Amino acid sequence: MTLRLSSTFAALVLASATMTAPVAFAKPMTGAQAVKMIDTDNDGTVDMKEIEATASATFDRLEKDADGTLDKKELKGRLSAAGLKKADPDNDGTIDKKEYLAAVADRFQAADPDNDGTLDAKELKSPAGKALLMLIK
Repeated sequence: MTLRLSSTFAALVLASATMTAPVAFAKPMTGAQAVKMIDTDNDGTVDMKEIEATASATFDRLEKDADGTLDKKELKGRLSAAGLKKADPDNDGTIDKKEYLAAVADRFQAADPDNDGTLDAKELKSPAGKALLMLIK
């Protein structure tokens, strides 16, 4: 009986650990964390080149069916219906990498109110910065 109870308890602990792990990874990234992850030249800010590299890798990771585009399902909520429509000038219901990177560039510009071409942790913490991070995470 004790062995059976211990096995059941161990199974429950293991199951709860595997269920909570993805939730921990789903937490929003802070501006400082984003800068640390994306800032390859270690200048304390993120520029468009660094954002594009991250966004390109994100596109490649999300693009599961090898058709060269992302549809609503593959985007997994990174763009709203209105955002997808805006990012899809050819109105085919999907966005290719060029369209995706253009949407990223639009969000980068929105998050850069001082127009210095870089984003710091404070700018990435703004609503526009969070929208950018949502698209490239």
